[in-house]
Order: sequence, then structure tokens, then C-alpha cells
Amino acid sequence: MNTTPDPIRITRGRGGQVEAEGSVDSLAGQLLARAGFLSEPALDGRRIRLPFDMGKDWENARATWAAHMLSAARFPVELGPDLSPHPFGTTQPAALSTHPLPPRTPKR
Repeated sequence: MNTTPDPIRITRGRGGQVEAEGSVDSLAGQLLARAGFLSEPALDGRRIRLPFDMGKDWENARATWAAHMLSAARFPVELGPDLSPHPFGTTQPAALSTHPLPPRTPKR
């Protein structure tokens, strides 16, 4: 019996929109929302996508960030090759560091 969920696929559709589909449970939905994805009703269930016309660099960074978060939470993820500025699984692109941590100060 295979208990591995279907992968979450993040791809750029024919119309240019970035969409996520697959086994999206509540945790995966929260991670996608954190990356900027919107969830909206559709005729066949829910549609999860990034906002339109934000620019390809922004969309690529958000899609890659979502893939990294989902992967860290142990979800199987497939990221469209046209969305990742770096091969998936290598170093994290600088564009994804939107919230850098302040430098650590030693405690005295």
C-alpha cells in the first residue's frame, strides 16, 4: 500500500499564471498562503494561484519559496523548471531572503 501523497505541483499555466495543484491539505495551504498564493473557489473545487501581473521575477521567487517551505515540511513537491532561478534542492536564491534575521549579539 502506497501512503505517499501525490506531489504538489507548482507550475506556470498556459495563460502565464502560477498555480499549485495536488494533495494540498490545510498545512500545505497555509504554507502556500504564506508564500503569497491565493485560494479561491472554482467549478471543480479550489484553485490555488499567485496574484496576476506581479512580474516573473516576483512570481518565480514566490513559487520557489513555496516549494522550499513545502519540501521542508516533507511534502513531495514538483516545481516547474521555468519557475526556479536555481536548480531545486541547491542553495536558496537570494531573492527568497525577504525577511533576513538581524545579526546575533553575544549575551553578557
